[in-house]
Amino acid sequence: MRQSIHTKRSFSQWHPQRNRYTPSGYRQSLPPFQQETSNKTFSEAARDLYREYPFSVTLASFCIITACLGLVYANHVYRSYILGEFAAYPEPVARHLRRALYYSNHDVRPDAAVEYYTKALALADELGLDPLGDPILGVKFQLAAFLEKQLHAPRLAIEVLERVKAHCVAWVDEYGALERQREKRTRVLGQLVRVGVKLGDLYAGPEVMETDRAEESLVWAVTTLLKEQERRQREGVKEGEEGWIGAEEIGGALESLATHYESRSQHYLATPLYLQCLSLQPPQTCHAITLMTNLSASLAQQITPSSPYAPPADRAALTANARAWARKALAAAEAITGGDEECDRGCAVAMHNLGELAEMEGDVGEARRRYGEARGMSKKVGFGEGVERSGEALERLKGR
Repeated sequence: MRQSIHTKRSFSQWHPQRNRYTPSGYRQSLPPFQQETSNKTFSEAARDLYREYPFSVTLASFCIITACLGLVYANHVYRSYILGEFAAYPEPVARHLRRALYYSNHDVRPDAAVEYYTKALALADELGLDPLGDPILGVKFQLAAFLEKQLHAPRLAIEVLERVKAHCVAWVDEYGALERQREKRTRVLGQLVRVGVKLGDLYAGPEVMETDRAEESLVWAVTTLLKEQERRQREGVKEGEEGWIGAEEIGGALESLATHYESRSQHYLATPLYLQCLSLQPPQTCHAITLMTNLSASLAQQITPSSPYAPPADRAALTANARAWARKALAAAEAITGGDEECDRGCAVAMHNLGELAEMEGDVGEARRRYGEARGMSKKVGFGEGVERSGEALERLKGR
């Protein structure tokens, strides 16, 4: 019986995956592509590969470059916005703040967010951080904004801001006169004005409706602002006092108080404030048009309370001034190229105001024309309130 002959092969001699026999001691032959490119430079090999597979190489290159750019951008975002945003805080405080923001913006859990804001502030106090420094005041303002907008709890936001105000006032009263504290006094006073204006807004809101407290806060903020302005003009700006509130923000505070007076039909108090706002506002802007129309409306509705120390207001003069400011608003709007929605609405309101003034004087034809222009402009820009009010005025004039 013939025996089978078995040939012994070592693993190094037999390579099933290549399906060829390679005797020991002999160099294994290279695949054809490697044989062709083994002596080429990288750039030559890459060029040959691109000629062979242009679409695949282009797609692969695009994916690699995009991934690298994505990694660079992610690193930039992490360092600039995640680490950089909290660089002013010690890491234990920053850790609580990151959690607070996470529960505020991502996994929205209001109770957890408030808890971590509170923990961050308590820990900052333990570590001796300046409670009136911008980083800590910023946390308190962020907490107040979260309570107002996310929790819809303006009264809780008011509590936070009232505590900030009391702390700032106490510090200014005790240390504000010291020469070495000029820079901090300037900064704290600016924050006090902003807090006062915000408190006025919160007190006047529909969920609180404490108009007297709103007026008290706004008057306090504006008075503080104007006193400091007067002192700076009288004494000059000293070293360390450069970072004061700008003209635009001053105008915003004055406008907030003027709007409050207007809402209470105290137009004789709103009028001088609107005039001051205009003096601080560049004339060729859309907001200047809004201020002019508000000033026109205040003059038209102004009734000065009787006083033994002042003569009664001249109605004809008030009407003439109101008309002049409404026309100034329209002229300013025509001079602005590429105006925004505020410009368009300001034009519509100015036209409506001119209609009301004409109606007050018995000029029905002029009133009808102006109301029609106002309604047309309001329809064109999608100003629903303007369409409604001008339409009501036109209905009122029917049959006259």
